[in-house]
Amino acid sequence: MYRRLSEESWIKHSDFLLLDVICLQLCFLAAYLFRHGWSNPYASELYRNYAIVTFLCQILTIFIGKSFHRILKRGYYQEFKATVKHTIIILSLTLLYLFATQEGGDYSRITFFLTDILYLAAGYGVRLLWKKYLRFRGVSGQRSSLVVITTMGIVDEVIACLHTEGYQSYRVTGLVIMDVDAVGTEIRGIPVIGSRESTAQDLCARWIDEIFVRLPDNWSMPEYLIEAFSNMGITVHLGLARLAGVSGGEGQRSFVEQLGDYTVITNTVKAISSEETICKRMLDILGGLVGCVITGVLFLFVAPLIYIQSPGPIFFSQTRIGKGGKKFKMYKFRSMYMDAEERKKELMEQNKIQDGLMFKMDYDPRIIGSEKTRKNGKPGGIGNFIRRTSIDEFPQFFNVLKGDMSLVGTRPPTVDEWEQYDLHHRLRMAIKPGITGLWQISGRSNIVDFEEVVRLDAEYIKNWSIDQDIKILAKTVFVVLRNEGAA
Repeated sequence: MYRRLSEESWIKHSDFLLLDVICLQLCFLAAYLFRHGWSNPYASELYRNYAIVTFLCQILTIFIGKSFHRILKRGYYQEFKATVKHTIIILSLTLLYLFATQEGGDYSRITFFLTDILYLAAGYGVRLLWKKYLRFRGVSGQRSSLVVITTMGIVDEVIACLHTEGYQSYRVTGLVIMDVDAVGTEIRGIPVIGSRESTAQDLCARWIDEIFVRLPDNWSMPEYLIEAFSNMGITVHLGLARLAGVSGGEGQRSFVEQLGDYTVITNTVKAISSEETICKRMLDILGGLVGCVITGVLFLFVAPLIYIQSPGPIFFSQTRIGKGGKKFKMYKFRSMYMDAEERKKELMEQNKIQDGLMFKMDYDPRIIGSEKTRKNGKPGGIGNFIRRTSIDEFPQFFNVLKGDMSLVGTRPPTVDEWEQYDLHHRLRMAIKPGITGLWQISGRSNIVDFEEVVRLDAEYIKNWSIDQDIKILAKTVFVVLRNEGAA
């Protein structure tokens, strides 16, 4: 899913807002200590009220005055002017408060003006340092990767325009030059990874988060690539000058936005706001904390039973593929014998999922205690029990807290499963994988057609909402308690 961040969103520069609030309060504290010595200013009603009023004036100035509007595009001089203006407005509002309440005579003028002088200097410095950090973070690879499709004649211009902010929410990681075969070379330090003859499969040998297409007016759009990328869930930005007759894949959302110095139409399978992103993450953190506590309690009972029947680690970890191809270690309570992975190859013929894109089988002999049977003839070992009741999934709440997974999402494939994916299967990786999801509550092990799994995951992604996540979580509890679709 594409995180859409509008210019007017207050979340867009919430980091600058938080730093500015902290900076002003620290400057107030420093000025007070300089004037009055080592004591607590917030213990005094006069200074406590002033600190609260200053904070409110600061927030009012930030929102009404749009203090951080386009802050990432400001140079040193522009930033200094903006900081001076911001400080003067806050100073004026607080002076108005002191005169209106007639508290100015009791308040230390040295503390008042020293606070603003320190705030001006510190605020300016903090803004510059934070922008430098954001620039470093973009270069160091912690942001979304962007591949540019263009021609040799305008590639320098395109790169320069995209780098006007320097610390944008993406980094250019590759170029596709449509008029020259320059694969293997670099242009302005960016590797050329494709040409006109490249296929989507070739380009996706490396991970791509977003695509930007900017071609001269006399060039036709590579519609076969655009459609392929769209079907994979990769966000595609199209230059407005070349949009005639071009559209994304089926079910794509389109909207106009700014990319560097370019106005583009963005095609994506699902766009969410920063507010929605934060809500989903907060839900994950809350659920992750509760789940980790439950996991600790379950460990006390489950660990001895696992170890007695199959000595070895209590937890099982396996490399899985997450959002955007990121590899991570997923954790479970171990429900299988220690040689389960080696024996998997021998059992592939009994796999219920077509094409081997997932692995499911009835009465898996690798499960701990599977040789024991219940009265109904089904396996009744400890491994079968913890899988049937989904207890083995609880350690994944740690993955949720780490940010590798979400409470609700798609199931993360193993590396060997991922290597067999067709292009349209990659849509599943457009979001963070989840402990539960739409296909899990729609039958789990009863679904043996992988294309049906992909369809349900695609439906979830395209219609995502916080309300939908909460409904899936509630239904998951019901499904687990009734052992529906479990194997």
